[in-house]
Amino acid sequence: MVCVKAALNLRQIEAFRSVMLAGTVVGAARLMNVTQPGVSRSIGLFELRIGYKLFERHGRRLVPTAEAEALYREIEPLYGSLDRIAQVAQDIHFQRAGALRVATMPALAQWLVPRGIARFLSLRPKVTVFVQSLPSRQIAELVSTKQFDVGIVELPLSRPAIMIEPMEPVRSMAVIPAMHRLAGKKQISLKDLDGERMVLLSQHSFVRYQIDDAFSSLGVAPHVVLETPSSSIACALVAAGAGITLVSKWTAEPFAGPLVVVRPVKEALASRYAIIFPESGARLPLADAFASELREEIRLSEHP
Repeated sequence: MVCVKAALNLRQIEAFRSVMLAGTVVGAARLMNVTQPGVSRSIGLFELRIGYKLFERHGRRLVPTAEAEALYREIEPLYGSLDRIAQVAQDIHFQRAGALRVATMPALAQWLVPRGIARFLSLRPKVTVFVQSLPSRQIAELVSTKQFDVGIVELPLSRPAIMIEPMEPVRSMAVIPAMHRLAGKKQISLKDLDGERMVLLSQHSFVRYQIDDAFSSLGVAPHVVLETPSSSIACALVAAGAGITLVSKWTAEPFAGPLVVVRPVKEALASRYAIIFPESGARLPLADAFASELREEIRLSEHP
């Protein structure tokens, strides 16, 4: 005996399901928005393909056979899955679902970016986010190759295959041990730091270049006792009593507390950041949405 696998047609399966739901060919035709003869023909072809009868005619109604009932129990969950796929497709279209990959520089990973992500997710409960903290140059490389959808980096930065959207400059803050003599001042001038023990960023960074240039122009000679490439580590060292540091407001904010005070710097020192995206191909809508929410979080933090 030779068994031939039935080549099923989705239209025939849909006709079968519609008759099971409606109970009549007329009702099935309305569900499918086709003619009654079209439904009857699809059912006939379906029965021919599978090799057994699906319905007994009782007047105008079609009564399903036991085989039809068994087949329907297998088919119906598949349509439920299709409905879920359709819903997911709509959710993705309206940015209610999907996945986003975010890379941020460490200096903004403690406060600003987590707040932006939380804001973004609060409006999109079905969206998932993967976030990683990396140096700016590495972020640019990974975004350019689309391993991340969006990145938050420090400027200046030059890298092909990325789109750079600069953010507003962020003022620098002095991070001071709470028991230090300068902790009581509402504003810190760089002149106040002459001879003070300082924890500064490594000399290869653009921010350090700005700080050194500002100190030099004022004739100030701070006592640099520690250097680190990480502004978050610099703040942690201040909390441990190692000295004073100068970092951006967004890095300093989460460290303010019993051990540390954060004071604005009088002189015009600022950090510059940007949101970056892959240059080639269509930009992920969720990446644009996240960037908008991050900018809104920045606006609210500046003007609560």
